[in-house]
Amino acid sequence: MSSFAKRLSPFWLSLGVVAGLYLFFLVAMLTATASYSSPGKLVEALGKREIQHSIVLSLITCTVTALLSLLLAVPVGYLLARARFPGKHWLEAALDIPIVLPPMVMGLCLLILFQTPFGQVIERFVPFTYTVFGVVLAQFTIGAAFAVRTMRHTFDHLSARPEDVAMTLGCTRSQAVWRVTLPAARRGMFAAASVAWARSLGEFGPILVFAGATRMKTEVLPTTVWLELSVGNLEAAVAVSLLMVLCAMVVLAAVKWVGEEV
Repeated sequence: MSSFAKRLSPFWLSLGVVAGLYLFFLVAMLTATASYSSPGKLVEALGKREIQHSIVLSLITCTVTALLSLLLAVPVGYLLARARFPGKHWLEAALDIPIVLPPMVMGLCLLILFQTPFGQVIERFVPFTYTVFGVVLAQFTIGAAFAVRTMRHTFDHLSARPEDVAMTLGCTRSQAVWRVTLPAARRGMFAAASVAWARSLGEFGPILVFAGATRMKTEVLPTTVWLELSVGNLEAAVAVSLLMVLCAMVVLAAVKWVGEEV
């Protein structure tokens, strides 16, 4: 039997049907949302001063969060991939907490943390609660966990042999990592930053609880959708949602393209 005939066997066809049905469901949702209003009204909604402020703030905070997440994810991901130490599995589980906890709970935990004496000391120097810094921190708390997981998988798939060879030639461990491993991990680094960026763009619960949704201050795109829905402005909510979908698709396409071309 040819390989093509094998792919057309009932087993593979059934799996294809399942995947096709799910894809149809996703496309149907996006198509229905995109066709809800006319392009002119969607552009008009995006022209509102409050929404333009949330767009700019989202782009800035997500970019800052992605960079901060990458700065954390590279060393922590390398530690988890290369080091062997007691309690490693517990550390890995602890670092995944932001991924499995409900987002609202993460926001509440941040809010309570900054009500403690420790948090109040920090607030004297850098105010986080209900500020733009709080938006970045809320995004970072979630996005960094995904970036760490991505970088850990990246280093897991990179052979340690080039590092060992570099060290036999006189490099220290840090020099070997800087000159050999990090250049080889550039695709994973881009993917980690992109995942953190995309995750931050869609984060709602922690931002709402910890940083609030004050217009022209801490309002970002997810909270804009909520604010517009709360006043019955469905067209503006749809316009912002489609913008977020477009951003997510661009990030996904960029990750796929870099993964194939680099």
